[in-house]
Amino acid sequence: MSEAFMGSGRLPSAFMSPGTSSFVDFLNQVSPDRLPNLADLPSNGSPAHLTPEATTIVAMVFPGGVVLAGDRRATSGNVIANRDMDKLFRTDEFSAVAIAGAAGIGIELARLFQVELEHYEKREGRPLSLEGKANRLATMIRSNLGLAMQGFVVVPLLVGYDTARGEGRIFSYDPVGGRYEEHRYHSIGSGSTYARGALKKLYRDDLTETDAALVALQALYDAADDDSATGGPDLHRKIYPLVDVITEDGHRRMSSEEVESLAETVVAGRSERPDGPTAPVR
Repeated sequence: MSEAFMGSGRLPSAFMSPGTSSFVDFLNQVSPDRLPNLADLPSNGSPAHLTPEATTIVAMVFPGGVVLAGDRRATSGNVIANRDMDKLFRTDEFSAVAIAGAAGIGIELARLFQVELEHYEKREGRPLSLEGKANRLATMIRSNLGLAMQGFVVVPLLVGYDTARGEGRIFSYDPVGGRYEEHRYHSIGSGSTYARGALKKLYRDDLTETDAALVALQALYDAADDDSATGGPDLHRKIYPLVDVITEDGHRRMSSEEVESLAETVVAGRSERPDGPTAPVR
């Protein structure tokens, strides 16, 4: 126990009282300066030079679960800051969150959300419902409003398997913490407009897990084709999108071999049809 905490007298009371099942609320009592929204920031300068931007994420439900996929590129202005960034975070056995926007803040938010869910489960003896997870994340994003107003905007996408309803679900957010449930599919980030166009024409209600992952890669390829901030499959460096699948069996990240095979299928198809597969008219 640190001398600073002992001297302040805050740590003993926070630990000895019944407290709250929210780790964020607990941290706000014990050490509020460790929360992202209260971090020290420079008073001037562009936020673009302080943290790279995470870009395109896609998600879609399929019978029995949900697929979440993200490209690997992070940009700083017109410069590629990172070619193999991981923007997908397993938050517990039946949920995951992906980030777009200010990468440094987004990663910290995602990791804090992981601890938030783990803390709740330890305190209450049961996991938070998917609806509860969506609401809790909205509260955390709302607390980031001060940073968002300074240009450090983080827009996460939460997906999960709802064990009570037996289906996959998708939740999107706005920078002030507004929570919206999306149906069938959704995309966020700089290339989301192009990715969503691909999802509209390729999505079907009867997709298998593998087909859903393939559609996700097609959507990310279309995004990379028109948005310079989105990275497509890099066959030479063997850098491919990341794909998470959540079903009644829990969370699973598709292996690099699985994604590589799907990516090679997409690239091979684009050599014959550069604009990608078309949807049937009828």
